[in-house]
Amino acid sequence: MNKKIFAAGLAVVFLFCAGSVMAQLKLGYVDSQRILASNEAAQDAQKKLETETGKWTQELQKMEQEIQGKVESLEQQSLLLSEEKKQERIQELQNLQLQAQQYQYEKFGENGEVYTLRKQLLEPVIEKINTAIHKVGEDGGYDFIFDTVNGNVLYAQDKYDLTDQVIEELEKGKAASSTK
Repeated sequence: MNKKIFAAGLAVVFLFCAGSVMAQLKLGYVDSQRILASNEAAQDAQKKLETETGKWTQELQKMEQEIQGKVESLEQQSLLLSEEKKQERIQELQNLQLQAQQYQYEKFGENGEVYTLRKQLLEPVIEKINTAIHKVGEDGGYDFIFDTVNGNVLYAQDKYDLTDQVIEELEKGKAASSTK
């Protein structure tokens, strides 16, 4: 969200710049979704990812079906089982549910195998795309290239990087507040 606001703010600044400055700036944009959709390596990576996630999803569904079957069995036999046997089966069900949750987390969690595999498969593709964007930016004399999908700046000439100046300004503010 902050990146979109930043990109929108940057675009507004460019629009309100003086005519002579605006005439000198060369802006461009790309549609990263269309680039990925048309890139064979990206499509192959996505297919591999879908294949693996499909296997993991099926395995998780099997686990859930097994748990559901055991729940139904316990419900049907609960009157016939001793309290000790009931508790034993309940514990078994809880263990199976924990295993399913753990499996789900390992495969689909925040840093799970899906994330790792996606990164492994798509990182080389993204690097090639970024290299191509930078080449187009440099060869075409663009000052900035934006991504229409998420509003990020994908390419900018180094002369527009204000990071060091902002850091210096923050350090000045930090030094001033520490002397007070």
